[in-house]
Amino acid sequence: MHRVYLILMLLGIGVPGALAERPAEAVVAYVFPQNNLLGPGDIDGKSLTRINYAFANIQDGRIVTGFSQDAANFKVLESLKEQNKSLTVLISVGGWLWSGGFSDACLTAASRETFVQSVMEFLRKYDLDGLDIDWEYPGLPGAGHTFRAEDKQNFTLLLRELRVRFNAETARTHKRLYLTIAAGSSEDFLAHTEMDKAQAYLDTVNLMAYDYYEASSDAVTGNHAPLFTDPADPKKASGNASVLAFEKAGVPAGKIVLGMPFYGRMWGDVVSQNHGLFQPGKDIPNAYAPYSAISTTMLDKGYTRYWDAKSSVPFLYNADKHIFVSYEDPESAAAKCAYVKAHHLGGVMFWDYESDPSGTLLHAIRKALDGGKQMEGGKTP
Repeated sequence: MHRVYLILMLLGIGVPGALAERPAEAVVAYVFPQNNLLGPGDIDGKSLTRINYAFANIQDGRIVTGFSQDAANFKVLESLKEQNKSLTVLISVGGWLWSGGFSDACLTAASRETFVQSVMEFLRKYDLDGLDIDWEYPGLPGAGHTFRAEDKQNFTLLLRELRVRFNAETARTHKRLYLTIAAGSSEDFLAHTEMDKAQAYLDTVNLMAYDYYEASSDAVTGNHAPLFTDPADPKKASGNASVLAFEKAGVPAGKIVLGMPFYGRMWGDVVSQNHGLFQPGKDIPNAYAPYSAISTTMLDKGYTRYWDAKSSVPFLYNADKHIFVSYEDPESAAAKCAYVKAHHLGGVMFWDYESDPSGTLLHAIRKALDGGKQMEGGKTP
């Protein structure tokens, strides 16, 4: 079996689950300290299987650190393995604002070689366990980035060449290197990628099953991270619909990691009909709210919690201020974990750890995956 494993690695083919050692469900946290120095107690490494450290940038076609404390933070995260031997730490490159270098980096064989070589040097320098590519998005402008039609094929080629180098490195050092991506949940993402081919080189596809609704782009309120599709939803969006679309596109269920938001989206000037759900609304300042703020300054403090039973997610409505808030809470997080287990998905991931320093949502995830009961609650509209 070891010989088969090596042959598959050297051919650049993903290792089947029967040969690969992996936990039943991954729990992946995006850690985004920016220029802040992490302390030893800031991250609950025991409750995680993987940390995706965000973000590295791309300069002159090479991966580079993004923030001033990155090197020190890598050491802090590495120290967490003393209490959790199965924890892995990956560097996530790109993100919404720093995806501008991807199209150029994967344009030619030479540019891809430059990028891949820089990745290998980066992983060795900081003793990391792999790479998470957060390209938002191949073939699409994202936040105004350079993009090309050939991104579709070049993205696949980049992943293949990374996998070949990772497997060769693993054969040499016997240290497994993980390759994952953050994937947009839209049909547009699938139309501009070759996920049936790309998935073969990936350990997981981290599905960003959130931001289906945002006040900055949607004049109607909605669940920004629904698990199931509410028939009343004009967009007919949900995490389940996205999972099914990715499976149809050729991604095995076991490689799909379902994303959760540890933050909420807000709208103003929302009428009280249906407690604000699927009603006209306007963008307001600070429309992005971390769970820590929602749970301590909004919930039961003028904001009433309701439960969309059809979508299995909560929302808040403030009748005096006419503000609607879509967010994740322990009940909806537990429901998504139950879905992951029932559909044999690869696990869950969340953006981002800093939005819930209390660990409330992470505790709910761990309890649900470990067989705990879901919380009760919620008024149903």
